[in-house]
Amino acid sequence: MSGSIAFAQTPDSGRQVFVNRCAACHGSDGNGGELGPAIATRVPALTDENLASLFRQGLPAAGMPPFPSLTDSETRELIRYLRTLRPRSGSGPVRKKISLIDGGAIEGLVLNQSSLDLQLLGDDRKIHLLRTSGNSYRAVTSQADWPSYNGNTIGSRYSPLAQITTSNVSRVVPKWIFSLPNTSHLQVTPVVVDGVMYVTSANECYALDAGAGREIWHYQRPRTKGLVGNAAGGINRGVAVAGDRVFMVTDHAHLIALNRFSGALLWETEMADWHQNYNATGAPLAVGPLVVTGTSGGDEGVRGFVAAFDQVTDKEVWRFWTVPRPGEPKSETWQGKGIEHPGATTWLTGTYDPDLDTLYWPTGNPSPDLIGDDRGGDNLYSDSVVALDAKTGTLKWHFQFTPHDVWDYDAQETPALIEATWQGRPRKLLVQANRNGFFYVLDRTDGKFLLGKQYAKNVTWARGLTPEGRPIVRTGTRRRSIRRPGCTTCRPTTSAASSRARRWSGKLEKASWADRSNRRPTSRRSESCARSTFRPRASCGSCRRPARSIHGAAHSAPPAESCSSEKTAER
Repeated sequence: MSGSIAFAQTPDSGRQVFVNRCAACHGSDGNGGELGPAIATRVPALTDENLASLFRQGLPAAGMPPFPSLTDSETRELIRYLRTLRPRSGSGPVRKKISLIDGGAIEGLVLNQSSLDLQLLGDDRKIHLLRTSGNSYRAVTSQADWPSYNGNTIGSRYSPLAQITTSNVSRVVPKWIFSLPNTSHLQVTPVVVDGVMYVTSANECYALDAGAGREIWHYQRPRTKGLVGNAAGGINRGVAVAGDRVFMVTDHAHLIALNRFSGALLWETEMADWHQNYNATGAPLAVGPLVVTGTSGGDEGVRGFVAAFDQVTDKEVWRFWTVPRPGEPKSETWQGKGIEHPGATTWLTGTYDPDLDTLYWPTGNPSPDLIGDDRGGDNLYSDSVVALDAKTGTLKWHFQFTPHDVWDYDAQETPALIEATWQGRPRKLLVQANRNGFFYVLDRTDGKFLLGKQYAKNVTWARGLTPEGRPIVRTGTRRRSIRRPGCTTCRPTTSAASSRARRWSGKLEKASWADRSNRRPTSRRSESCARSTFRPRASCGSCRRPARSIHGAAHSAPPAESCSSEKTAER
């Protein structure tokens, strides 16, 4: 009998696989070693399928290699042994059998507790939220979920809960407060599923008991050093939840999946190279077997995209680029070199119609946002909503709200999907209150423009919309550009804009300009510009184009040119 067959038949075979494959990193008892974290507290939350997938694929980003040579028999025995591991006393959650007021009982790991409540990871690998009732506990059930950034896939942000009304809202008081210690910018929408609330900042996710505010688990990874863009400031807008997984983006444009019940990292995939100034802040959207998300970095000159990944395997299924490459259809809407650093990023969450199996994703402004000299034309698909086939990412139709945007009018506002009677017949509609000051109604089956109406009090850039929905731009509202002799990358505008650009460049690149006065120069030749310092992988301090593409790859000496831009908001 061969050694492998004899090994597979020994009663202790699972332990032997663990000793040979896992113990060196995770410790002989699974409570952690020099090279790996404790897994005794994490295994109960993972299904057999989760564990088998980890063995096959590993977690390269976390240092765990794959084990493709494990046989099916070895995999089963290893999983069986892992489920016998117990946390070391004082090293993590303890096991406890909880008596319920209905006469039942739950056994599992205590994740957190107080004299009023208890959070338990049961042997069914689910989180049980409990409240004390004498010497026993009662289970708490969630009245409603909020499983995504907009609450649902259609973007209504509507809750059916009726306990809080206009008559009692004045009596609402805080019940608990939870502080996120590592961020100064909180733009997250909390997501709630089965009574568990998920909140994020950059590279961090907390699972909380929504009724008590008590922490259940916390996932954290280091911030990316050298990152540029708004993600560097700690912004993250939240997660998507589907099945036993929580999906979120990292600051450096990776997409990760966490186990919903333990916070364990299940997989990680790179969406784009952060060294090229990509970053990410948006909340993903779970659609069927896919998770869909976009990117940030438009101010840094990246090319926007929407991408879909398999929820289980992390494999990219499709990608739609929001700006065509030269020679591709609609590239003629980009006249000049602006198409090389176009922007049109996708940093807020889109919506989804399951009946049409169509995604509706909003896009941001072109880059640089206030200066259009190097990007003549409409600049598709910036400032648009794109309708994409959810299975393939194929473009079905698009509608552009602000062609050739030089006002920073991103179309990132949620494209809400409604059913309504329009002109006497039921229609599937898409509505959006755009940043440009107009409210739009489109037929979401084909993108046909139905209505556009000014909702902002003072709209100074356009007199209205044509019957096709195209803005009628007022004369003189486009910013006048000044070409700087020797500056090949930007087209500065007003002296105020130049002053603001200098402040931005001081924050990111310590750029210095020859003319630092807050006034319009008397001659164009006196308005020269130069940068004193700059870093590899960084972007231009003022127009945010990647330094690598502007100034070359060598970075051996400061260039003679620089850029200016007027910035206040993220792309």
